[in-house]
Amino acid sequence: MELTLAITGASGTIYAHRTLQLLAASGVVETINLILSGTAATVAQVEMGVNLRDADGAKINSWLGLEAGSKLIRLWRLDNLAAKPSSGSNKQSGMIIVPCSMGTLGAIASGAGTNLIHRAADVCLKEGRKLLLVPRETPFNAIHLENMLRLSRAGAQILPASPGFYHRPKSIDELVEHLCFRILDQFDIPHSKRSQWTGEEVVEPPA
Repeated sequence: MELTLAITGASGTIYAHRTLQLLAASGVVETINLILSGTAATVAQVEMGVNLRDADGAKINSWLGLEAGSKLIRLWRLDNLAAKPSSGSNKQSGMIIVPCSMGTLGAIASGAGTNLIHRAADVCLKEGRKLLLVPRETPFNAIHLENMLRLSRAGAQILPASPGFYHRPKSIDELVEHLCFRILDQFDIPHSKRSQWTGEEVVEPPA
């Protein structure tokens, strides 16, 4: 399986980090086309203390805990509109934008994209491939909601960064993983099932 994953400048770099790690460990993903927006590195520095400015493959592998020579991640420049994800003839399973800023979401909804993230997302929509957007903004204003509705009608899947609590998370990492598992579910990618609802969590009150 080949996927494209984009990281934008919205808060929530930790979701991208863990999603990439889970994709790498899944055993079914062979190639991840990675694209970082212009402000993604700034947010990563603030939230995770990692320097992704002018990142190369080695730096990304180190960040994700992958082997130094791993070829799983292919990093594409934001301004490279000749990159593989920009063409519909590149057969891939779809694209994940996590976290997805409202600026990126709005650009995709308008159809007037100016960079590789916008173009790759547009290609997924026109080719009927899965496009998954993970917005983390809160609260949403009317423009945000209208853009999300427009994209949903065009075929995109909107998965807000809203983790559940029914699995009784004991750490931030468990909260993050719950959401990342939901992202993988959209592509039928295997993962740990420890946070999936089984119905057995409900204890009936005594009669």
